[in-house]
Amino acid sequence: MKSLKRSGEWGIVLLPTKGLFFWRRSILLKLILINLLVIAIVIWLAGVSVKDFACLLTKQYQVMGGASGSLFDQTMQFYLIRAIILAVIVACILYYFLVRKLILPLQNLGVTAQKMARGEFYPCPEISADDEIGRLISDFNHLSVKLQQTEELRKKMVSDIAHELRTPLTNLTGYLEALDTGVIQGNQELYHSLHEEALHLTGLVEELHQLNIWESKRLGWNELQIIPVENVIASALKGFELELDQRQIKVEANIQAANILGNKEGLKQVIANLLKNVQKYDRGGWVKIAGKLENHVYKVVVTNLGQPIPEDKADQVFKRFYRLDSSRNRKTGGVGLGLAIVKEIINQHRGEVGLTSREDEHSFWFTVQLANEAEEN
Repeated sequence: MKSLKRSGEWGIVLLPTKGLFFWRRSILLKLILINLLVIAIVIWLAGVSVKDFACLLTKQYQVMGGASGSLFDQTMQFYLIRAIILAVIVACILYYFLVRKLILPLQNLGVTAQKMARGEFYPCPEISADDEIGRLISDFNHLSVKLQQTEELRKKMVSDIAHELRTPLTNLTGYLEALDTGVIQGNQELYHSLHEEALHLTGLVEELHQLNIWESKRLGWNELQIIPVENVIASALKGFELELDQRQIKVEANIQAANILGNKEGLKQVIANLLKNVQKYDRGGWVKIAGKLENHVYKVVVTNLGQPIPEDKADQVFKRFYRLDSSRNRKTGGVGLGLAIVKEIINQHRGEVGLTSREDEHSFWFTVQLANEAEEN
């Protein structure tokens, strides 16, 4: 005898290991045997009932004598046994081909899942049937695509983070080693350069931290509050008033009052990140901020003149670490996380973000739910 433990259950079996493995893993064999047992029981019960009823009629009306009655019983039993055997054989053949057609997609699904576990993202062969198995395979393929995109995003993010950290850390390490060995002497310009590198690292880590915080929050409707949107925008603008004045950027605000459903700190961060973009890339010396009711949502638009953005790059600017400058020169841009944070926060508010450009004039916009519309939904 052999003992087997699988999924927390113990059992004692007398089957060979290979046969046991096939039995425990073959759902087709299990279905066939279970249905054969049911079919056999039904046929046997029906056959016995017919035989007993025929014998009862024979005895009741005395159609046959003793010897003839015994012969009748044997003949009836022979035909019943033959009918049972024939019915079981036909049922096995039909059942095998019908169930095999049903089980084959699940077997393909299992093979594809094993490949996915090894990091190989291949779609499972689709089937034309629009039943539970067809929908399961379709959902599985959709999941496979999402997992592949997530894995590619993870690899790209690791590569981008390594690229962003390598340059400032190399500069800091080189300068500090030179100062430590006395190769160079410290001066105001050098210390300012080291300070800029440290600020860049601090900013990168802080933005990564903020992105991680919002990705892990997953705000539910019960966590959003009814807030006056004009107060949120005014508060965010006040925080940038001094910096915009220093850069001689004029602010024109046209905000329609309304109550929205949102997270106050999150929306302030959205406005702040868009204004930071204005500070980095402004070329016109002005910025317009508009807020208005539009199609049962509240839409905020931040417009200014900046560096050219190709039309085919409009959607990509909201991706993590994406920057128009392929050289990733920090003098021409940040770390590429500000707009990714904006998109994540607005997604948490069940809103949308986008960019509309006309030559060098760019309008970054986002929408949030109105309080009364959210309550009705």
